[in-house]
Amino acid sequence: MKTKTFFSIKTLTLFSFIILLNSCTDLNEVVLDEKSGNSVSDPAGSLAAAYDRLGDGTFTDHGAVFAMQEYTTDEAILPTRGSDWGDGGKWRDMHEFTWSSTNAIIVSNWDLLNNGITRSLTAVRSAQASTFPEKTLFLAESKALLAFYTYTTLDLFGQAPYRDPSSTTAPLQILKADTQIDQLIKDVEALIPDLADSGTQRTHHGRFTKQAAYAFLANMYLNRAVFKDRYNATSAFNFNEAAVSGTGTDMDRVIYYTSLLIDSGKYSLESDFFKNFARTNENGTELIFAITQKIDYIRNGSNSFAYVCMERNQRTSAANRGTNAACTTPEFYASWDGNHDDPRFEQHYQYADGTWFMNDGTDVSVPATDIVPKSSPALPWFHFNRGIQAGLQYGPILLPSGSLEMVGNRIKVSPLVMEKSTTTRMNFTPSLTFADPTKSVFAQNEINQGARVFKYEFDPEGGNGNSNVDIPLFRLGGVYAMRAEAYFRKGSAGLAMIDLNKLRTSRKRESLFGNAAGKALTTLDSEQLYKELGYELYWELQRRPESIRFGKFDLPGTAKAATQPFRRIFPIPQTVIDQKVIKQNQGYN
Repeated sequence: MKTKTFFSIKTLTLFSFIILLNSCTDLNEVVLDEKSGNSVSDPAGSLAAAYDRLGDGTFTDHGAVFAMQEYTTDEAILPTRGSDWGDGGKWRDMHEFTWSSTNAIIVSNWDLLNNGITRSLTAVRSAQASTFPEKTLFLAESKALLAFYTYTTLDLFGQAPYRDPSSTTAPLQILKADTQIDQLIKDVEALIPDLADSGTQRTHHGRFTKQAAYAFLANMYLNRAVFKDRYNATSAFNFNEAAVSGTGTDMDRVIYYTSLLIDSGKYSLESDFFKNFARTNENGTELIFAITQKIDYIRNGSNSFAYVCMERNQRTSAANRGTNAACTTPEFYASWDGNHDDPRFEQHYQYADGTWFMNDGTDVSVPATDIVPKSSPALPWFHFNRGIQAGLQYGPILLPSGSLEMVGNRIKVSPLVMEKSTTTRMNFTPSLTFADPTKSVFAQNEINQGARVFKYEFDPEGGNGNSNVDIPLFRLGGVYAMRAEAYFRKGSAGLAMIDLNKLRTSRKRESLFGNAAGKALTTLDSEQLYKELGYELYWELQRRPESIRFGKFDLPGTAKAATQPFRRIFPIPQTVIDQKVIKQNQGYN
């Protein structure tokens, strides 16, 4: 269990903690209510509630922001699998680009993000009205969170509601992405003097520090051109427009802020790439701003990103299983051709006695000495390999007695079949063969298909749904990737390649392969750069913005026809439009 807490118990009392768990639960609000959230007399509780919205599903569940940022791209797809995952077509809508203003994913994400805006505004008002010693810091963090929720809403929906927190009677304003992006950048830049350096004033990567602001600003500058010209038919965005402030262009500011982080000495690249996504990553050397998760039996972390890919007959213990939902596409899998030896592609697990899980049919058994934390009676813990998993799958079998099949005192490894199609071998084919190529629907005997993404470690401690894995929002690997893209867009392919090779060669393979470092690039063009961003950041909620910047989002792909630029943002939910306060986005009328 992680011992790092958001605030000390002296600051965040048990009473205010209970309040924040029970406040702001009405996600059906369609316009901003500045009175929602915690009492303004409780600045610590109000700020904690604003942070809590990050991790209470919004950025940690595959059906929330992830669904809009990843299922709409080549990195992820959630097909209808026989009798499972139909759900009115909401998952298929994301990848087939058939969503409307009533799609349940779109409606719930609007509610979640606007609830985050509401909570942040409440935290701003609470800090403004207080006189306690940390007022300046809390106010800066509240405003930074407000900017983050607003930016994400503008990125996805093109519009966001806002009320001036200094007045309880302030009118509702509707912010627009093309004009508000500049103000957001100015607002966050103005906060930097009042934010803490990470590690000071009891801060850590779970709080919005100066370093989080640098990463956020780099990200905003990188996407500013898209915000200002979203419907550009040829994706000819002006990435080298004069910056909002400071000197130079947008890309110069990306380079400036990313260099502050890279040169700070506060962070270092993990040689084991998958440590960034492990259940013990709370002290990760790359994490700049992350959602701190822990299984505390009060507000448990989410295991969604690991659980959603794992098949129901893949069991980390007798008490755990996956759900056989999402996979990656043939296009993304093919982008790794010639790079399967990259340390970020796949990693085998080694047990303490030296046994490797090969997952190739040669495994007989693995030790049963690893135990699921806090299990009683003690449950043997089976570790699946990490990264992108394709082909025939092997692992333990659950017996009718409710325990894993054993060979003596070791866990037996067997060929696996699909739980809901028991004559179908568990074969995660990189290809996806839909009967109708325009619809991502599998028959029951086809539900095995799709290479799976096991990037995030499956945490078995709290059942299938809970996790201790901190979820990165900004980390050093992504900062190098942003700087590489900025260099490239300025015409400095050589400098871009240096940063990309830093990512490639700093990562090491497991000792099974002699701890070999990744191979360096010798040439770089736009297509390779796009692949490199995918290698480093897959399944980290970055692919949709990447694909828009690179002109890939509108192109046809698996179960997706070519689409028009208006699909680069989502419709405002119909329930909101019916209030006649916000106008619908272009193309959705």
